[in-house]
Amino acid sequence: MTLPTRQDLAGQEEETMKKHKGFSLIELLIVVAIILIIAAIAIPNLMRARIAANESSAVASIRTINTAEVSYSTAYPSSGFAAALANLGGATPCTPVVATGCLIDNVLAGGTKSGYSFLATGANPVNGINTTYAAGAAPSPSTNREYVSSARLKMV
Repeated sequence: MTLPTRQDLAGQEEETMKKHKGFSLIELLIVVAIILIIAAIAIPNLMRARIAANESSAVASIRTINTAEVSYSTAYPSSGFAAALANLGGATPCTPVVATGCLIDNVLAGGTKSGYSFLATGANPVNGINTTYAAGAAPSPSTNREYVSSARLKMV
């Protein structure tokens, strides 16, 4: 019995390498199918999470507008509630005056945030003082929930 020579071993190694160059087409298709299944499960959950986050942001923004309206009516009793949403904001650096209350950020004062359009309007003026306001958030097509708030100023 003779031992294999170096050349024999090199030839066998070369043949083995030729047989195992890479992945077969079936193996690659299986991996792609698994990735697609995982994506099909994950993407709807991510979309639902994004919609829920936008809805939570809209509710928080309406609360911010409510707080800002009350603060505005306290700071500027001769105006009552702000005539428009833009009156609650102001450019940075902001100087608080009737036209720019500096109570909310510029993004929200611009009327659009997190996929919602916001509107806040003072109304029912009595002697030039807005005695009520209404604030609302209308959604983009990605969701179907709207949020509305309103208040009335107590005249003393």
